[in-house]
Formats: sequence, C-alpha cells, structure tokens
Amino acid sequence: MGSYITESDIEKIKEYAKHVLSNSKIMIIKVGSAVLTQKEGNLDLRVITRLVDQIARIHDLGKKVILVSSGAVAAGKRYLKCKKGEDLPLWKKQAAAAIGQSRLMHIYDEFFEKYNKVTAQVLLTRDDLKNRRRFLNAQNTFNTLLDEGVIPIVNENDTVAVDELKFGDNDSLATLLLNLVGADLFINLTSAQGVYTANPDIDKDAKPIFFIEDIKSLDIDKMCQGKTYVGSGGMYSKLIAAKRAAQIGVPTLIVSGKIPFVLEKVFSGEILGTWIKPLEETVSRKKFWMAYNLEPKGIIYIDTGAKNALLFKGKSLLPVGVVGVNGEFFEGDLVKIVSEDEVEIGVGLTNYSAKDLIKIKGKKTYELREILGKTKIAEEVIHRDNLLIDAIF
Repeated sequence: MGSYITESDIEKIKEYAKHVLSNSKIMIIKVGSAVLTQKEGNLDLRVITRLVDQIARIHDLGKKVILVSSGAVAAGKRYLKCKKGEDLPLWKKQAAAAIGQSRLMHIYDEFFEKYNKVTAQVLLTRDDLKNRRRFLNAQNTFNTLLDEGVIPIVNENDTVAVDELKFGDNDSLATLLLNLVGADLFINLTSAQGVYTANPDIDKDAKPIFFIEDIKSLDIDKMCQGKTYVGSGGMYSKLIAAKRAAQIGVPTLIVSGKIPFVLEKVFSGEILGTWIKPLEETVSRKKFWMAYNLEPKGIIYIDTGAKNALLFKGKSLLPVGVVGVNGEFFEGDLVKIVSEDEVEIGVGLTNYSAKDLIKIKGKKTYELREILGKTKIAEEVIHRDNLLIDAIF
C-alpha cells in the first residue's frame, strides 16, 4: 500500500492498529539519537519530557514497556569538544558514551519519577546474548523487572564494547530484545515521518507508505540510500529490524518521534508513520536466537538440488548437496548457506568442522563412516531444526 490511500485503506489501517495496540502486552519502544538530540548535538529535554509522559501513560494502561534509548554518545560529545559531524575513533566514542550515558539515565530517572515510575538501566553487549546461559540470565532479569512494574531502559554498552561484541546499532539490539522478552509490539521512533518508496532527502518523488503487508517483497537496498545525520543506521536498519521482527510474528510501527505526543496520537487512533505486518509463517524463537545472536564462522556452498530441498521441501542439508566450503569452523558453529549462483539461503548450526566437511562434500551418507573413520556419524550437515531459511543480515 503506497501513498495513495482510500477511505477503505484508512479504515483497514485503523482497525489493524487498534487491534495490535489493544492486545499488546509487552512492547519495545526504540528511540534514536536523531530524535533525542538537537542539531547542535545536545539532548532535547522537551522531546525527552514528552516521551516520558507518553510512556508513563502507556504503562498506566497495564502495558509492560522496555525503552531502548540511543543518545549517550551524542550527549557526551559536547563535553569532549567534538566538532559537528566529526567521525570519532572508537576510544573517543567510548569516552563520549561514558560521559553521556550517566547524564542520559539521570534525566530519565528524574522525569519518570514525576509519574511514580521506577526505571532500571540495562547495558548490553552482543556477548551477553550470544552465550545461551547469559541469555537466559538476562531473560530472567528482564522478566523480574517487568513483573515488578519497572521500566527497563536499555542501550548498548558502548563504553566497553569492541567491534566483535557490538550489535551494530540499537535497531538490531531492539529486535534481539523482542525475542528475549517475548514482546508482541515494536515501535521504532525515528526522525523520519515513516517509510517512503525512496529516500525523500534524495528523491523528491518519494511517496510515503502507510501500511506494509508483505515486507519480504520490499527491495530495501533500492529504497534506502543515506542515513540520518546523527543516528548510525538510518531507515535501512529500521526496515531490517522490522523484517526480523516480522519473522517472529511481531508487528512494527515506524513513526516520527519528532511529532509532539506521537505515541498518544497513535494510541488515540491517528494514522501516523508506517505499520508493518508480521509474516504469516513465523520462525521459532530458538532459531531466531541462533541466527541473530551468533556470528557466522564460515560458508557452505550447495548445489541446485540441495537448494530446492531446503527452500521448497523442508529438508535438512546432507553432505551430497555440498559443493564447497569457505572459512575455518568447527562442529556446532553457525555458518551461512549459499547456493552455487551466490544466493544466500540461510544460516544453521553445522554438525561438521570445515576440515571434515571438505572430505565428505558430495558424498552419500553410507560413505561417511569409511571416509572419516568415526563410529558416530551425523547424517545431516545441518539438521532442519538448526536451520533458518531467509536469515536477514
């Protein structure tokens, strides 16, 4: 559904939004740096005041709310005398985060306290969620906070995170939290009015999209060019986040956080931003955790027969369908699965190391024991239960 919107379209969106908003129990609201800061880079206290007021009202409705908030680095930059638009080295970003995070959290604490709301700061790195035991510990912590009526305020731990432990941006972090807490709604507050057919800053003919029924059909690479001047991901990362949310059955609303009292208006039935429906065929949360919390260690290339078996027949990947191996990985590692014509099929947990897989690629199951000299042999390179088709990166 594009920019031309009929009366029936309006009613359809209103009914959908009303259903989602009234039935949601746990929601994640993500707010970006471009929303929270002024052009000079300072925190915009008026925006934060309105945001807190709205979240408090939503919380009063009995909803459990997690706020994923950017803005720490932007808030800290001014104290390091950074120039506007300056590309900071990692160490300086971490110093800015250390300065800004405490100031940002103090503001949230103070503002929420006016509404008798208790907040909790949670800083995460990717390592906190990719380790299964730590993932479950984090899950228990969030569940306890939410059950006690606390509003967790989450950010990436920019002060200590190195590249291999970073989520990339808070859009990505928010989608991982959707899975962690079993959320049923994702609201992404950005500086844009919503999703457009193209980047409106570049293409004057770009039209707004009010409702996306099938996000898998969108050509996100073509639609999104450029980033917001403060944030790290722009609309591209927001649509990637929405696609991931759709995979586990969570609807997304992408809407401008610059609109005064935008959440209140949305909950009152106004059509603002872009609603994105979840997929009808969802994936398990276990597979979602596997695909997006772990880091692929290598690539397995497969032939056309294996590609069809995985995509259309719901089969596991067998050695006979493997034609190539790239990277050094071991049994139990996450790997990408790519066809001979360079189409990414998905990701999965391999039952074989790269070294052993090179030996058995293209071989029949009955040949494996003789080749590897092992008594215990897995028939599948990747079992269907440990495989996610159409992983989104």
